[in-house]
Amino acid sequence: MIDRILRILAINPGSTSTKIAVFDNEECRFEETICHSSDELHACGSIIGQKDMRAGHIARALKENGVEPGSIHAVVGRCGLVKPIESGTYAINSAMIADLMRPHAKEHAAVLGALIADDLGHCWNVPAFVVDPVVVDEMEPCAKLSGLAGIERRSVFHALNTKSVVRKAAASLGIAYEDGRFIAVHMGGGITVSAHRYGRVIDVNDAMGGDGPFTPDRSGSLPVGPIIDMCFSGEYTYEQMREFISQKGGVQSYLGTNDMREVETMIKQGDEFAALVTDAMAYQICKDIGAMFVVLDGRANAIVLTGGIAHSTRFTALIKKRVDTLAPVLTYAGENEMQALAEGGLRALRDPKQLLTYL
Repeated sequence: MIDRILRILAINPGSTSTKIAVFDNEECRFEETICHSSDELHACGSIIGQKDMRAGHIARALKENGVEPGSIHAVVGRCGLVKPIESGTYAINSAMIADLMRPHAKEHAAVLGALIADDLGHCWNVPAFVVDPVVVDEMEPCAKLSGLAGIERRSVFHALNTKSVVRKAAASLGIAYEDGRFIAVHMGGGITVSAHRYGRVIDVNDAMGGDGPFTPDRSGSLPVGPIIDMCFSGEYTYEQMREFISQKGGVQSYLGTNDMREVETMIKQGDEFAALVTDAMAYQICKDIGAMFVVLDGRANAIVLTGGIAHSTRFTALIKKRVDTLAPVLTYAGENEMQALAEGGLRALRDPKQLLTYL
């Protein structure tokens, strides 16, 4: 029996681009990255103001690639900062739209994924979904205690890509994602190390909040005492301290660049300090892998490496040599977000019982 072909439009807005892809079942028919100039973005006035402009580019791209709106069965958008929710595919509804319009949620272009998908879904009379936003929260209660009352550890991570590649890893091992134990490491501008037990991420570091390994431009976990001293030294503003954590920390602070390709060139040219910095970043990742191995009671089916930095065989080798005695190490380099969006939409269309409601 031949499976019915279901066509999915996936939308993934970034700060200066909009990625779109059309899938016929699991097969990508076409993918395009639409770049937006600073002038074009500035003319919109705000991120929310960019919605119609980006939607117009999407309509043009579909027409140029011969995709009729009437042939699409569902639209799936990347989701922004909604309330903490369980993993899965959600129908976009008024409650979600209201939360996406809150001030803090409107600060990142990801908010446009759901808003544009919702508009197109209504226009074309097809369902509109989001899949595994960064705020997926399945953490165990004990994992949320920080050690100081009033501060709670958050679940904010690369849920969309991570969940997708761990599903692939599980399939390659002949087991269901919901039946296995995995440690996943997403390595990009942010680095998150997550423990997956029977389909749920029970612990993960908050890379946005200064938790975990240092990254190309984020500080990761730091000794608290010196940070307090810096905060009250009178030398730095609140904004500068936040920048040290999220934009000017990590490799950037040591080497003056956050481009790991440049760093690898420095190493090839004999820069011993550049080699030390990358070794230290890998070392910190391995420490977090070890911590998540303990979270999983010392049993893992695989350790999965993903994200842009996973393209570097030198860097992944630094990790493998320390952790490959714990579990097999599988690498899925790059980001799998478009495929992950489409797969989430397909799961909901094929089995509507899997579709979740945002409250």
